[in-house]
Amino acid sequence: MTDTASDPALTHFGYKDVDPATKTRLVEGVFRSVAGRYDLMNDLMSGGLHRAWKRFTMSIATPHPGEQVLDLAGGTGDLSYLLSRRVGPTGQVVLSDINGSMLAVGRDRLLNRGVCGNLVITQANAECLPFPDNSFDLVTIGFGLRNVTFKERALEAMFRVLRPGGRLVILEFSKPRSAVLQRAYDLYSFRIVPQIGRLVTGDEGSYQYLVESIRRHPDQETLKAMMAAAGFCRIDYWNLTDGIVAVHRGYKF
Repeated sequence: MTDTASDPALTHFGYKDVDPATKTRLVEGVFRSVAGRYDLMNDLMSGGLHRAWKRFTMSIATPHPGEQVLDLAGGTGDLSYLLSRRVGPTGQVVLSDINGSMLAVGRDRLLNRGVCGNLVITQANAECLPFPDNSFDLVTIGFGLRNVTFKERALEAMFRVLRPGGRLVILEFSKPRSAVLQRAYDLYSFRIVPQIGRLVTGDEGSYQYLVESIRRHPDQETLKAMMAAAGFCRIDYWNLTDGIVAVHRGYKF
């Protein structure tokens, strides 16, 4: 499924069509509401699998010592922590998110884990990044692209800030390959996940949105085509957990 709204002047917030400014405000409210329990909910919803998905993402991203890395929609800092350990003291990781509440949680978590010397925190919109052209060797975005209002603009901005030879790595929910798994996944997503959200965070509605946002996100091949349209080359993707999650990688040349 693509992320095109029925009216070209509108975008989507879950299954609702809304104007772009409204979506940005609503998504900000979702993540402000769930920030404090975001990591706990990730563990509960995925049975801890999100940690394995993120480790696999590192194996695809291959961050090297001394590299400059931008972690977009980095939220509570899971990918930034892994990246900071790999780029080392001669490298730098910029943890960026549009949501101040998520960044505050991420900053505190990373400081408590001893990450500070090679970390910069910047609140920014992925569609209009406040960085010069050709600034980064690697850009990552984990479980954040589906929440961006205009994904094409964000991909173009990521391409712009990458150096020639740099790579973009996207970790995101995608489309299961098995019809049987898809049915089971739908049942779990729509019946169970919002109830977990209600019990753990007191916010069923935000998790209903998050489930719907996954279904509105482009599938593997569509996202690959969008990356190509933004200028990326040598694009590959890897299905994890039979396609529930996919990791896409593309290069700037």
